[in-house]
Amino acid sequence: MAQLSVDVDWGLIAKLRDHEIEEARVLQRALVPEEPLRAGHLEVASLFRPADCVGGDFLDYFCLSDGNVGLYVGDVVGKGLPAALYAALAVGTLRGIHKTGQRPSAVLALLNSRLRTRALRGRYCAVQYALFDHATRQLCFANAGLPGPLHLSARGCSEPRSGGLPSGLFDGSDYAEHRLELQPGDSVLFFTDGITDARNTRDEEFGLEGLLEVCSRLRSDSAADLLGEISAAVDEFAGNHAQHDDMAAVMLRLRT
Repeated sequence: MAQLSVDVDWGLIAKLRDHEIEEARVLQRALVPEEPLRAGHLEVASLFRPADCVGGDFLDYFCLSDGNVGLYVGDVVGKGLPAALYAALAVGTLRGIHKTGQRPSAVLALLNSRLRTRALRGRYCAVQYALFDHATRQLCFANAGLPGPLHLSARGCSEPRSGGLPSGLFDGSDYAEHRLELQPGDSVLFFTDGITDARNTRDEEFGLEGLLEVCSRLRSDSAADLLGEISAAVDEFAGNHAQHDDMAAVMLRLRT
């Protein structure tokens, strides 16, 4: 039987793939706030740096109908386009939940339940969800497997203990709530482990200790500038070592 010869234009295929990845990058960026949020004396800003064109980290912040401010940061297991697709699923699910004004513990429990409804083998995400109440100056948050957050105050930089199983991993997971009463000048940093896992050319890890040390000497007055200082410190530590994991962070600051 004669064999059919097919000429494959691999260059064209590569261009099509690059175009699709660029479209995915644009779509993912559209899910991240472009500007800091200012509500009363509160300011919220973000840092979003995928290791590749797209990644598995996600974040958002927003004003709710009752005037309070909500935010979340998440990290999907894995990297690249598959992780970015699962991140989009998680963001879409969260956007359908947070408008109800439910408590952080309830939001994460419902997120877990919905991700488990159509569970994907080997796919899950770590998430933190928080609400800030202007009247009480309380920040209430629940944690589904992320490190931190870090509380920056006149007393220094500390890590309130929190935990919780990642979302989409097990049926019936529930989540504890934690509260911080913020004073004018206080900040809270929510972040994914791409920041603490950053490595330098000697294969040393930036680590939580490095982040705590940097946060203890931050001097900027705006949330965006504080994140800029952290990003610059991570880059200085890494030197020429390529970024190997996605980085995302949200800084909440109560201005004086």
